[in-house]
Amino acid sequence: MESVLEFQNISKYFPGVKALDNICFKAYGGEVLAFLGENGAGKSTLLKVLNGDYRPDGGKYLLNGEEKHFHTPHEAIEEGISVIYQERQILLELSVAENIYLGRMPVNKFGVINTRKANQMAQKIIEDFGLPIAATTKVKDLSIAYQQMVEIMKAYSRENLKVICFDEPTASLSDAEIDALFAIIEKLKAQGKIIIYVSHRMNEIKRIADKVAIFKDGCYIDTMDAKQTEEQVLIQKMVGRDLGDIYDNLDRTKEIGDVLLEVKDLSSDYVRKVSFTLHKGEILGFSGLVGAGRTEVMRALIGADKARTGEIRLEGKKIVNHSPQQAMENGIVMVPEDRKLQGILSNLSVAGNINISLLKKNSNGLGIISAKKEREEAEKGIREFRIKTPSKDKLILELSGGNQQKCIVARWLATNPKVLILDEPTKGIDVGAKAEFYQMICDFAKQGLGVILISSELPEVIGLSDRIIVMKSLRVSGQVMREEATEDKLLSLGMIGEAANE
Repeated sequence: MESVLEFQNISKYFPGVKALDNICFKAYGGEVLAFLGENGAGKSTLLKVLNGDYRPDGGKYLLNGEEKHFHTPHEAIEEGISVIYQERQILLELSVAENIYLGRMPVNKFGVINTRKANQMAQKIIEDFGLPIAATTKVKDLSIAYQQMVEIMKAYSRENLKVICFDEPTASLSDAEIDALFAIIEKLKAQGKIIIYVSHRMNEIKRIADKVAIFKDGCYIDTMDAKQTEEQVLIQKMVGRDLGDIYDNLDRTKEIGDVLLEVKDLSSDYVRKVSFTLHKGEILGFSGLVGAGRTEVMRALIGADKARTGEIRLEGKKIVNHSPQQAMENGIVMVPEDRKLQGILSNLSVAGNINISLLKKNSNGLGIISAKKEREEAEKGIREFRIKTPSKDKLILELSGGNQQKCIVARWLATNPKVLILDEPTKGIDVGAKAEFYQMICDFAKQGLGVILISSELPEVIGLSDRIIVMKSLRVSGQVMREEATEDKLLSLGMIGEAANE
């Protein structure tokens, strides 16, 4: 009998927000159903209702015709429903095997935990996934990508698994790891599992999904064939308008100015003798495979990692950045890749997050902070960056990923920098919000800022950058002007290009 998950008139309300509005549709076993919609459309909220994180304010859901009511995620797991979120939910001090079988470790006839058997079982799953890790390795010693895979293996290991949901699972994965994940999804699909896949990456949806459920403003819009429906049609349904070619429609700077930033032979423990220049009004892209050293260059530049060698000049003046604070004072700021760990302060409000870098600016000579100045800065940031929030006092964790990212950008732009570094700025952001972000980045350049853009999405780095630096093996392997840039050329330089800074 084919498995069916049915949502009937599901509604969910938060103060000032109708997150889900009478959601009705079905998901079937043996196929991958992708959820597509802008940030805040209700996708993740629906998953949290499904697995017991949230209680619906109206409606119900049925699994194989039986109505379900879960008060906790544990209850959902017991019934065979697992949700893999963007935020990792693992215990770093435990081994891979202990994480996979947490709460259900095998025991011997005396009731004593059989660690050896758990390791053997976990290693078999690791081999299914094709990963080069050991069951006995502590999770804290794994890369972020492999930590994510441990979570997926935990769900995969459950014998009663009926529904598995992936919320932006590839955000931290390399191409090879994505291939391994998709192979596992195909295996789960062949077993007749109900698979829900949330992603903003159209190429992934086209590749892995059979159908696409489209959401907008908390409402379910339609379910469409993933392979047969044109990408532009899906986008138009999702955002309610035709975005056309996002990059062709951008209002760009007409003239790039003089050299603003000069970096020569910059080295740290993680990168080797990198040199480049950045001009006023220029968007300088950094491309390369995962682990090539793009982020590490910027961390050394702003003093987050100690620079071993090298010289940095800003507007011709030699500067030294021993810390991100010093870099900010010198006019260089960075929006980090990991929004949750390194960007937002999750226990603070929108206003608190915007003002955290402005404590000195908002204080008087005695160090007393002006509530009026903080309010004005927060309202200015919300207005200028079009942050969707009911109030400046709303907890930032309750905003969509795109609006959290806008808060971080607003924070750093309020310091009046000369150089803005954006590391994977649209990671986990929907296509409609991306278009808005792209124009925002172009506007920064038009104002005379030097913008450095790190992106793993080749169309993004090609479409936005005036010039692209390609890295390979912790060094610069080449440079390409925008008009000459192609995906093949960037991949070639990133994979087989000769290091330019030997």
